[in-house]
Amino acid sequence: MSTINRSRRAVVLGTLAALALGATACGSSGGGDPLGGGSSTATSTGGAGGSGSTVVVGSANFPENVLLGSIYSQALKAKGIKVEEKFNIGSREVLYGQLQSGNLTVLPEYNGSLLAYLDANSTAVTTQDVNAALAKTLPASLGILDSSPAEDKDSLSVTQETADKDGLKSIADLAAKAGEFTIGGPPEFKNRREQQLKDVYGLTFKEWKPTADTTANALKDGSIQVGNVFTTDPKIAQYKLVPLSDPKNIFGAQNVTPLVNKAGVNATATAALNAVSAKLDTAGLLALMKRVSTDKEDPSAVAKDWLKSNGLG
Repeated sequence: MSTINRSRRAVVLGTLAALALGATACGSSGGGDPLGGGSSTATSTGGAGGSGSTVVVGSANFPENVLLGSIYSQALKAKGIKVEEKFNIGSREVLYGQLQSGNLTVLPEYNGSLLAYLDANSTAVTTQDVNAALAKTLPASLGILDSSPAEDKDSLSVTQETADKDGLKSIADLAAKAGEFTIGGPPEFKNRREQQLKDVYGLTFKEWKPTADTTANALKDGSIQVGNVFTTDPKIAQYKLVPLSDPKNIFGAQNVTPLVNKAGVNATATAALNAVSAKLDTAGLLALMKRVSTDKEDPSAVAKDWLKSNGLG
């Protein structure tokens, strides 16, 4: 994650918010019109989420987050709440500023990743500790709702062949080989994690390569030797990848958790999102992601099926 320290955070987040607002002039990307010119924004009133107001549900630009955004969106609609969807927006660096500004109301977040973004020095590891730290770290305008049992954790993964050849079982085992390896992950992964991997595990890689959502494929074809593959990616099983254990816990709890602009959600919206969290677990999320990523089903349809089967749609 980013190495932003506490003293610089306010300045940096203000800059990000300004950049994110500038992004509203950009064209659409992905499956919708996120941040497109002339898009409407959430109404920041205490009654938001009720009649006459709109809750704007956003998502990052990767399939699982779009799926989760669709689950949140449809769960809110099922309670009669007016919803606008802005999916595939971009990385947390942009999304966080959009939520602060009120352009977005609800985001599917991952609690540990969010905390590391806000406080790179936090040592919280468990779900309870991470959420307690977030409650102290988030600005007063933002808050998290109930975390789900579902986790999508960062991993450093290798192919089974590489694991067997080099005797790799944990991230610590990479110390002897990192100088020979190219590591891949989302474009922001290097900025967020390079220094931490050096400090905690003593790893200096030969090269860092941005691979976005093609990281598992890059491992399979050999263009990288280590990849930041998320643990609910169905390609881990499909390609027989090996997520290395993390004995020093640089990847703490990463429970799927709604992050909200408090002014934009009322009690009805809060209850609807908490009900989703209560039903969503890791095995279920992995099954949903197989349908989206492997079977190429529409995330909205997959979300609808899950909500109906859990009595939420």
